[in-house]
Amino acid sequence: MARITVGPFNRVEGDLEVHLDVEGDRVAGARVNSPLYRGFEQILQDKDPLDTLVIVPRICGICSVSQSAAAAAALAQAQGLEPPPNGELALNLLLACENLADHLTHFYLFFMPDFARPVYAGEPWFEAAAGRFRALTGSAGREALAARAQFLHLMGMLAGKWPHTLSLRPGGSTRPVEAQERVRLLAILAAFRRFLEHTLFGDALEAVAALDSDAALRTWTAQAPGRGDFRRFLAIADALGLERLGRAADRFMSYGSYPAGGERLFRAGVWDGSPRPLDPAAIAEDLSHSWMDGPAEPLHPAAGLTRPDADRAAAYSWCKAPRLGGAVVEVGALARQVVDGHPLVRELVAAGGGNVRNRVVARLLEIARVVPEMERWVRTLRPGAPFCHHAPRPEAAAGAGLVEAARGSLGHWLEVRGGRIHNYQIIAPTTWNFSPRDAGGTPGPLEQALVGAPVRAGETDPVAVQHIVRSFDPCMVCTVH
Repeated sequence: MARITVGPFNRVEGDLEVHLDVEGDRVAGARVNSPLYRGFEQILQDKDPLDTLVIVPRICGICSVSQSAAAAAALAQAQGLEPPPNGELALNLLLACENLADHLTHFYLFFMPDFARPVYAGEPWFEAAAGRFRALTGSAGREALAARAQFLHLMGMLAGKWPHTLSLRPGGSTRPVEAQERVRLLAILAAFRRFLEHTLFGDALEAVAALDSDAALRTWTAQAPGRGDFRRFLAIADALGLERLGRAADRFMSYGSYPAGGERLFRAGVWDGSPRPLDPAAIAEDLSHSWMDGPAEPLHPAAGLTRPDADRAAAYSWCKAPRLGGAVVEVGALARQVVDGHPLVRELVAAGGGNVRNRVVARLLEIARVVPEMERWVRTLRPGAPFCHHAPRPEAAAGAGLVEAARGSLGHWLEVRGGRIHNYQIIAPTTWNFSPRDAGGTPGPLEQALVGAPVRAGETDPVAVQHIVRSFDPCMVCTVH
């Protein structure tokens, strides 16, 4: 058996190493290492609770709004605040803008450039894919970056800047929207829709969102082969068998996303072949293979500890191992869509589980589903009505903020004593997906997904491993926050 280390990874936010045991031409085992410790949970101790709104966005430069939204939700629960309807819609628009920008960036800049690697030079689709998706020189990257920059003007209007916006508050948004600004917001969304319908999908968003089976997806692809980058991906995925690559535990979790009027656009829950309700009290973090000091038994994050111990025996990552009811779960766009019950994703998961192709399909499907909702949210805004409610700073309270970032379920747990933060714990999406083994020796989702990945003769940086890792869209700085 050979052992190789893959990493550091380019086109990944933060530091990542993957240690592989290779037997023959397959990966037999994997250990995923998050090698950079950052310590935000320690930084937050003894701070004013409202300082979280300034500090936690700095955890990450690409999903800072998600961190802000989780912190604001935890504070809102601690203060007993509910945002007014306008505030709820503004928060949804900000989070959706960041999430969809992340999906677009992942597809065009992080994931698709791997198909321009020289290892694929003999494939019949290679020249077209390389011209379209090669990093720095491909035509798609320039087009996507221009569309993304224009789309993020929505963030500038609603939040003043991005990243690290400060407009999100426990009771809503401090930035009201005037009547004439709704027209500008709709114009930004219309331009983004044009890019998506012309370049990414080659079809109306509603037509993509309505695809309800694998047969419908294949018929849609065959109707206009090569029209739109989504179809180009599907053709490559079929040629390489990406539906057989990167399957993990097939247990999925979502906190639910985009609440409005008492309902959520994407429901909360767990899917393991059938739907189950989510019990946040069943979340616990295992430290057995993390460079962390703490008790042997897993702790709920509300009682969690973050005490670095670089000498801990058996540890190999700064990432903790979160589990739900003791079980490994996968989070992300695929989890959101299968938990929500989208028929296409349910069928794809039933046939092939969580795999490389299905994760990308779910991510792009989510774009098609959310943009029309963003248009509706803008039209529903009521200029002149409140956008934010306020309450005194809590002297003693606790709260949890559970939101869905682009990469999956993000949770913040806050405890306040004497008007100061006594404890603050965070579980980011990549903490779930890139977790190390737990005390029972059960690998995390990525570690499971890598087992069985093919390794070509002479490969020290297996291209299949690259596809699997990137299909999760990791954000390592959030992982170790």
